[in-house]
Amino acid sequence: MRILVLDTIHGGAELAVALREAGHEADEVDVYRGKAGIPVAEALARTYDLVTAPVHLDPDHPLLRQHGYAVSHHEMVGWVLRTHPPRPFIEITGARGKTTTAHALASLLPGPGILHTSTGTYRYPERKILWKKSITPASLLSAAHEAWRTGGWLVAEESLGVTGAGDVAVLTSTDDYPIAAGKKSAIAEKCRLITRARTIVVPERIDLPRSAVAADGMVSFEGPVCRYAGRGIAGTFTNPLCTLSGYRTAFALATATACVLGIDPTPLADFTALSGRMAARREGDRMIVDDANSGTNAATVIEAARYARELTGNGALTLVIGEEARAVCEGFSPEDVRRAVSAVSPTGVVYVGEAWSAAGEEHTALSLEAGLDAARRITPAGAIVLAVKTWR
Repeated sequence: MRILVLDTIHGGAELAVALREAGHEADEVDVYRGKAGIPVAEALARTYDLVTAPVHLDPDHPLLRQHGYAVSHHEMVGWVLRTHPPRPFIEITGARGKTTTAHALASLLPGPGILHTSTGTYRYPERKILWKKSITPASLLSAAHEAWRTGGWLVAEESLGVTGAGDVAVLTSTDDYPIAAGKKSAIAEKCRLITRARTIVVPERIDLPRSAVAADGMVSFEGPVCRYAGRGIAGTFTNPLCTLSGYRTAFALATATACVLGIDPTPLADFTALSGRMAARREGDRMIVDDANSGTNAATVIEAARYARELTGNGALTLVIGEEARAVCEGFSPEDVRRAVSAVSPTGVVYVGEAWSAAGEEHTALSLEAGLDAARRITPAGAIVLAVKTWR
């Protein structure tokens, strides 16, 4: 087939290579920068058997209007993987909680495997990092190949949907935001794509075209204790992270998925906080709570500040807050930042991001690391909460 692949910077270039290796002709177009592949004008003049585009591309882009319906990158990657899918293969998508859920689930799976997340791609059981890429659909191709080569499982975090090639697809949250120039809903696209999976796991019952396993029907919490019963597996485990809402959701999803796969989730008792996901560390007279990640929002900031005060009391608390990476799909608007600051009422604030430098705030920084350094200078003792939206 002759295939047009749109968007080289969000995995299209890698997808085009895979299609050529499978024996197809593939043209690629850099729809955002115009720096790679063939020009838009040339693609407009050609004819194609199939067009594939990311779900976030404006549906009114000239190439989509000219060539009509486009298969999503997710669906195209699923088509490429259909001949050699790793087993088991678990796909995880959602606005937040993907990384924690993926790491938690990978910690339970026996034997060799590959964990593919925004924090990096790791080989298990040694947990050796192999590379760090984005979590676009096409980034799965190299991870799946490595899993297939080693005869292991694959747990993969994916942005804006799943390929449907996996044994289980997990939706971590139903939070929504506009994509595709405001013409599509992120959650609508995720729900459309996730219905292609063999088994679906969701936090609670939601309206999907087909049935799904609701984690809250299998899993419950009481303080640090998690109780589970489903698919013939029942038990409890205790982990202090269960008291944090972000970890409760991730543990519930990982536990329910483990039960679906016939695996006992009890080892989650030993799971420790991930970097950028409520990880707390002592630094002299300071306690640093690190919750800077791609899912940071007002609600997670408030939760992180509550946790920091729980650990340190009601002394000084400096909030390092803002947005380091504009590449994230869902931004952290100045309005939401100010709302979070107002709710937390910190003794000090360091605002991170280009917009804040011109806003007249006393303490600003351009990066997370610079923000932390500034917070150290104004916080000789007490808590520092890192709440910057960034790719981690």
